[in-house]
Amino acid sequence: MVARKFLVRHDDSDFDVDYNTDDGFEVFKFQLFSLTSIPPDEQKILGEDGDRVVSSDSDLVTISEKLRLVSISEEDKEKHEETAESSQKSDSEFLKSDEELARMLQAEEEALLRQQYAVREDSSQFEQQIRPYISKVLMYEDPVRQEAARESVPVDKLEEKALVSLAREGNLKPSKSEQDHAFLLQLLFWFKQSFSWVNSPPCDGCGKETRNQGMGAPLPTELSYGATRVELYRCNFCSRITRFPRYNDPLKLVETRKGRCGEWANCFTLYCRSFGYESRLILDFTDHVWTECYSESLGRWMHLDPCDGIYDRPLLYEKGWNKKLNYVIAIARDGVYDVTKRYTRKWHEVLSRRTITTESSVLSVLTSLTKECRRSLTIEVLSVLEDRDKTEREALERGLHSTDDVSISLPGRQSGDKEWRISRSEFGSDSLGCSSCPVRMCTDEHVTEIYNAFSPVLHKFLEHSLTAHKGAEALKIFEETLIALKKLPYKTRRAFLKLAPTTEISLVHQLLPSFNALLNALLLKSELDAEGRVQICLAGDPVKTSLALPVVLHALDELMNDLHKCDNFGKDSLSFPLVRLNRICSGSVLASGEELPFGIATAAFDGTRMSKWEEPNGAQGCWIMYKTKDNQMKELVAYELMSANDAPERDPMDWVVEGSDDGGSSWHVLDEQTSQLFDKRFQRRSYTIRSTGLQSNIFRFRFLKVRDINSTSRLQLGSIDLYARCN
Repeated sequence: MVARKFLVRHDDSDFDVDYNTDDGFEVFKFQLFSLTSIPPDEQKILGEDGDRVVSSDSDLVTISEKLRLVSISEEDKEKHEETAESSQKSDSEFLKSDEELARMLQAEEEALLRQQYAVREDSSQFEQQIRPYISKVLMYEDPVRQEAARESVPVDKLEEKALVSLAREGNLKPSKSEQDHAFLLQLLFWFKQSFSWVNSPPCDGCGKETRNQGMGAPLPTELSYGATRVELYRCNFCSRITRFPRYNDPLKLVETRKGRCGEWANCFTLYCRSFGYESRLILDFTDHVWTECYSESLGRWMHLDPCDGIYDRPLLYEKGWNKKLNYVIAIARDGVYDVTKRYTRKWHEVLSRRTITTESSVLSVLTSLTKECRRSLTIEVLSVLEDRDKTEREALERGLHSTDDVSISLPGRQSGDKEWRISRSEFGSDSLGCSSCPVRMCTDEHVTEIYNAFSPVLHKFLEHSLTAHKGAEALKIFEETLIALKKLPYKTRRAFLKLAPTTEISLVHQLLPSFNALLNALLLKSELDAEGRVQICLAGDPVKTSLALPVVLHALDELMNDLHKCDNFGKDSLSFPLVRLNRICSGSVLASGEELPFGIATAAFDGTRMSKWEEPNGAQGCWIMYKTKDNQMKELVAYELMSANDAPERDPMDWVVEGSDDGGSSWHVLDEQTSQLFDKRFQRRSYTIRSTGLQSNIFRFRFLKVRDINSTSRLQLGSIDLYARCN
């Protein structure tokens, strides 16, 4: 560990910042964020003389104690990027030594030189591998196939999930391109869950396991859907033969919903085209197929692998699966493209494996095929496509030596049985993790509002002298109504209060006003119809209601369980943890690591059981920091941790909670816990802080180890809730 104190000048102010090498450079930038409100990605840190950019831990170790912080405006960013492109040493080259880059360029030249002598000019084999896919992608344009695909999709549910995912990021008024991008991701996740991978099909007779018996002749009905290959399997129990036709017509795949990577990518690409996305079928000559879609939101083509449910991680195959790529070809309705450079950072090695034909022949074949695809297009459309082609070619060249994903660990193949993946040397880790997380903003004000809204309800129970058991029954009525609401289309939610025959209607009407704060937090309202029945309906933005409903349902479940445990329900009960007031919210979060995309750091603060924070390398030590909104000073009086959905061995067992009142330069221990065990999943454990009077604007949890460090490398948490002293 190296500890140093820096004097950082920003505008006309000076800040003392303590730096600990164990925390790392990202934490240092987070400290500066706390002091100056300049987000880490907009910080430019300079040495005292302003002639050296500080961009890593090693820079901080060797530089003087005086630094200068400037904010990079949007205009400055563009100027900075233009300078980086034209300079002799770009940002990516700065991270890569001149010698290493020179070796790679020399290797590329040598591979091209060897290709001239060792590779044939004949390109017929190369063309034969691609041409059949051109007619396949044209099937995606058929209106009948597109309509069949759309009818099988729960569009309303995916649209709701897409908008909620944007709302969780604080984007409550997304543009159309942002909505389209989010919907595409939900389509990918839905497809991953609805399509089945087939190693060997179950027996058609008894449903038990089968073993491969070779190939069979296709039947006329199978041929009509493009199944020129049919695999035969014999049942291990009843000896019946089961046929597995390898259908090529995506219309049939919409019906069967099963297959291997060829069927998955074929069918998913049809779904993408059916919803209007510009799409490509991607053919990897080393035996894999996936999809690319053009994202208007990102302004570029995006990789999507339906088999593993992973998106925008083009290095998945080379870095995660350890594939030795050679040709990766994109086939679309308007052309055929060599996109290999998007999927490699080892182009010099890939070149040495491109031995089917010469590079000039590859270009000639693809140019010819693209002209065939475009021969009926107008001049205006051709002009747009040519501009986009040029932009993509330039991006592929720029990306070859990029180090953008250096902190991302990519998983091995997840689809297919374990033995098959191992035999292909594609069985790597199961982690899509990041050891260099960005600062993330919490959109969780609704969680705090919901927790606060239970207080008037519980006080009303006491006012009517209800027992804890009777109060839980009243909450159950409310919960069942909300469950019914959640199942309805999100734009038109409306449901009657579900009353059991034995329910005292007058009591329900007396209690109802106490639920107003809770309904307001959900953007719902109650109304009486002509028959005196209570109905709950929308009172505002339906997306905010969708965001809040899972939170309140999980909170109601916990509160009812707590009430059932109350032996003596009275005024003394209306305190923490039964009543959880003044929860801290709307801050920013930074962690030592996170799982992408579903185990990110803010998932610990979203109030639902459906998510969790997962640190892939956190079993023997990790941290997560929470910075309050607008640097507000808070005295922490209590906190709660909840176990996640699975894997008890990943539960935290020992930890330290710290607070800082100077932006993270110094820390004060608020609480320490050892040998803590969670008995079940989604168990909430509450801890009170001894009165310290310490005001903090950053809180840090240092998790020292998990329940079983011998069986996992990970730490995970369902939720963290922080409670401040009430004013």
